[in-house]
Amino acid sequence: MSNPRDVAVLVGSLRKESLNLKLAKALVTLAPPQLKLDIVEIRQLSIYNQDGDENPPAEWLAFRDRIRKADAVLFVTPEHNRSVPAALKNAIDVGSRPYGQSAWDGKPGGVISASPGAVGGFGANHHLRQSLVFLNIPVLQQPEAYISGVDKLFDAQGGIVSESTRGFLSKYLTAFASWVERNAAG
Repeated sequence: MSNPRDVAVLVGSLRKESLNLKLAKALVTLAPPQLKLDIVEIRQLSIYNQDGDENPPAEWLAFRDRIRKADAVLFVTPEHNRSVPAALKNAIDVGSRPYGQSAWDGKPGGVISASPGAVGGFGANHHLRQSLVFLNIPVLQQPEAYISGVDKLFDAQGGIVSESTRGFLSKYLTAFASWVERNAAG
């Protein structure tokens, strides 16, 4: 494909050494040629407050514009207290407002959760999906992606050491590429 689909990748963790950021960077290298994955920073977004809708901060406007330009969105998130991290929820809120002008509307999406624990961020994955339904983001249903043991997944260069996990993520991204083609506007 000569013009790959632009996928905005949002990482739920803000840590410099975030395992989910490492995973997102690895996904960029695994993406099929139909997709161009671009990690979109969320740490600069001030907390959403409806009082800002009349005169929104520049970082809100830039973020909304970046999401609107994307063909699709991919969320890579850890789990905080069986939900998504506050920074990711804030980014979702910033992009969804003002009411009726959501930057997310109709964008095909995918969710990958990752955790050192055995359930791979299952709670965050499903809690995020609840919000995405309301935002009219058609989310890839299968395969589901819960990556457990993420703290043991990377080599010193950030590569994925497990062949089976690398293979699974490649299959996920291939399915996501098909999902984006079926659901992206234009």
